[in-house]
Amino acid sequence: MKVATSDLATVGVRELRDHLSRYLEDVKRGRQLVVTEHGRQIARLVPVSAAPDPLADLIAAGRAQPPRVSSRALPRPVKGGGWVSDLVAQQRR
Repeated sequence: MKVATSDLATVGVRELRDHLSRYLEDVKRGRQLVVTEHGRQIARLVPVSAAPDPLADLIAAGRAQPPRVSSRALPRPVKGGGWVSDLVAQQRR
């Protein structure tokens, strides 16, 4: 059961399983697939480049703000000697 439009195709689970390689090639070329089970939509396959960015969607909806600083400096590593369990035991005394 395959209904095709320009960039969106609907395919049943059995058809997808039987011809997975062919449908994955279509997805690689930019087509999106809607997978159905018993006529109900259950999944959507999209190319990785077209995958939605949840953070960008939240920022566009006004529910989140972009970061003010693009990157932070990492903290300096702490030099220590011995086992962590020994250090914890010393702190507990």
